[in-house]
Amino acid sequence: MARVTVQDCLDHVDNRFELVMLASKRARQLVIEGKDPKLEWGTDKSTVLALREIAANLINEQSVNELATDNDEAALLLAGIEG
Repeated sequence: MARVTVQDCLDHVDNRFELVMLASKRARQLVIEGKDPKLEWGTDKSTVLALREIAANLINEQSVNELATDNDEAALLLAGIEG
């Protein structure tokens, strides 16, 4: 598997801080929330997969936040609370 470089990701994200925050949110979604990956997972760790998705321009701040909102709404419905 090709290595993901920070520069590949920075072509799609404004700065390194935003990159770290976005990659960590996405990695959590993949592992803890069980979200479906946009690329083949293979033997990569969740953080590497998140960076690969960012470098391929498949994930951005808006899409990660939309996935988080969908998850929050589903949790409220399961709890019997309508929002």
